[in-house]
Amino acid sequence: MLLIKGGRVYGTENEESDILVKDGKIVEVSKNIPVTGEMEMLDATGLTVAPGLVDMHVHFRDPGFEYKEDIHTGAAAAAAGGVTTCCCMPNTLPVGDSVEVINYIIDKSKQAPVRVLPYAAVTLGQNGEELTDFAALKTAGAIALSDDGNPIQNAALMRRAMQKARDCGMLIVSHCEDMELVKNYALNEGKVSRELGIAGRPAIAEEIMVARDAMLALDTGARVHIAHVSTAGSVETVRRAKAKGANITAETCPQYFTLTEGEILRQGALARVNPPLRTASDVEAIIRGLIDGAIDVIATDHAPHSPEEKAQPLEDAPSGMIGLETSLAVALTSLYHTGRLGLDKIIALMSTNPARLLGLNAGAIATGDIADIVIFDPDEKWTVNPENFKSKARNTPFSGMKLRGKVKYTISRGEIVYKAL
Repeated sequence: MLLIKGGRVYGTENEESDILVKDGKIVEVSKNIPVTGEMEMLDATGLTVAPGLVDMHVHFRDPGFEYKEDIHTGAAAAAAGGVTTCCCMPNTLPVGDSVEVINYIIDKSKQAPVRVLPYAAVTLGQNGEELTDFAALKTAGAIALSDDGNPIQNAALMRRAMQKARDCGMLIVSHCEDMELVKNYALNEGKVSRELGIAGRPAIAEEIMVARDAMLALDTGARVHIAHVSTAGSVETVRRAKAKGANITAETCPQYFTLTEGEILRQGALARVNPPLRTASDVEAIIRGLIDGAIDVIATDHAPHSPEEKAQPLEDAPSGMIGLETSLAVALTSLYHTGRLGLDKIIALMSTNPARLLGLNAGAIATGDIADIVIFDPDEKWTVNPENFKSKARNTPFSGMKLRGKVKYTISRGEIVYKAL
């Protein structure tokens, strides 16, 4: 048994309480639980105790690209960031479009320190031509459906996918970009792209597809989740679609409420990500969306690449940045310590809401729940040093940033899987 003593517990108006864990589950949450000789005691005095984070958008590159990341190193990075459930996108090699690949990920993740759940592809090979067998993939253990970085361009096919997903009771997660407008461009179309004299990815490329998928969600009644929202126009479209009754939700990532396109001039390819970093007005709109509920989830889109890949010139380097080991601290620094969002709201965005969307027994601390818990000091200051990361990758734009908020312990299924040094 594990006794967590004296922490400020999420869901109890941050009152100091004790949590008793046995056989991987929470068996009691109350004040002054007596310590017995058979208990392992963890002193959480002065710390915040919250449900483990649920990151519904990560890339663990396994199978096929394990030199970037694999399930075990990705899960270790998650544990270091307080994340106890990760949902892996299917852009692997082979693509996660078959029962065999879903089984591979589930089997390999059994030894991982945190829960790793696979997405399945919407189309075979993520080629946007033929739908996969949703029912078989769900039975095998796929948590949801997405073609992620290969967004479905054909509206008729996307409509059929939504109808089929609705009938199977599955969520579709949509990466919204019109590929004819973005090509393989490296940054936002705007001031910085003009300064560098290169083509950019316009905001309208995202906003057109968000509008299309919002309309299709309203038409079909399907559950649709918009991935990594990055523009003010997308936030407003999601807000309006919700008001009309569409079964639509949305996420954003820490980079989109903290960084702007100017980061490209300072960090080059380390700041290259799809969709790209946008403008200060977009950042403000994203934050407003988090405040008023237009955006439901903060995820990372953790996208590892090797140092050699990211060292290439901006236009040649792959897009993506890692975020599992910094996401909570960046959110606390940028949203909580600036007074924009309360602590409970941040935990809801990073744990309770994604757990609810995915139908998981997670995102809360109550008797009978699985003991997935993060314990953190919301005030501790630290400086990001990628050399200390558990991930194989180092491609973070937050390197050297001074953050406020530090994960101290991560508990997964009742076991301490991370302890800060």
